Amino acid sequence: MLNFLIDYIEKTPSKMISYAKYMEQALYHPEYGYYMKNKPKIGPKGDFITTSNISDIYGRTVAKWYYKEARKHQLPFQVCEIGGGNGRFAKAFIEEWNLIAVDELQYNILETSPYHCGLQREEISFSEKIRQIASLDEITPFRGLIFSNELFDALPVHVIEKTEEGLSEVMVTVKDGQLSEIAVPLKDGSIFLFFEESGLILSEGQRIEIPLQMEPIIKNMASALDQGMVLTVDYGYSNEEWQEPYRRAGSLRGYYRHTQINNILEHPGEMDITSHIHFDSLIRIGEKHGLKFIYKMRQDEYLLSAGILEELESHYDPNPFSETSKRNRAIRSLIMPSGMSSAFHTVLQYKGIEAK
Repeated sequence: MLNFLIDYIEKTPSKMISYAKYMEQALYHPEYGYYMKNKPKIGPKGDFITTSNISDIYGRTVAKWYYKEARKHQLPFQVCEIGGGNGRFAKAFIEEWNLIAVDELQYNILETSPYHCGLQREEISFSEKIRQIASLDEITPFRGLIFSNELFDALPVHVIEKTEEGLSEVMVTVKDGQLSEIAVPLKDGSIFLFFEESGLILSEGQRIEIPLQMEPIIKNMASALDQGMVLTVDYGYSNEEWQEPYRRAGSLRGYYRHTQINNILEHPGEMDITSHIHFDSLIRIGEKHGLKFIYKMRQDEYLLSAGILEELESHYDPNPFSETSKRNRAIRSLIMPSGMSSAFHTVLQYKGIEAK
């Protein structure tokens, strides 16, 4: 992958590419891209962990939550999960649904990684009602729930830095046979517009990631959704939080064998690359395209409101090594203030329905 990138950059007229272009190749190149490779990415043998892979309780809790919400708002029992990963969330959701509901569920998984599509087929029995799709066009117009977990943090982003002269874009170039950074005056009008519409203000020396691909994805979701809900789970900051002094270096990072790598030019194609998302912009863009903002809350708060404590109250086993005890420890890890969920937020948006 390194040799490919060096050749790719040196063939460009300017001998440099944006970080967004770099991430597109490092993550999504059909042969060398990290997400496209046939290797574990999630879990102990991979490079990172997600809340949906800690325990099946996460998917089961969301299933119970949507069953109640769908009945309350008279929505079809239909779900579209975007970026389904290894399929563990979908499997848990479907299994719980089959326990609590007599109504048949339509579950669609949209996933671009061939490797993850293969893992999903190992976990889930697909059918006419439970299926993999390649595009939202296949289900448009859609009524029900569109769900994503850690989708937006994996988008390619532009890296912007404020200097004495103004805004610069940090680019990727080749120096002495290695990948290196170079800053040039910002010229991309789309990025200037993002700053203007978002209200973001940088202090001198501050870096930040700009996710231009966020709007096309949100617009696509909103266009596909005729009536229902969008539930987005991810980690990120509000505009106010981006101003905190300890975030001056931005949030772009890599995860390689469960180790955080601050220089994402290392291990290209071999590690996950991620950045914190802009929650205010996600909400703003959603409103622009017809998605009404309902709430944003920490994931642990959402899980508590969705009734996850009922699982603890109704299941107890004094044997610390039993499956029930392991499950209960997983539940606690999802709701403890110091646990993984406190770093994530849940955003709920509506289209064509009223808040009740």
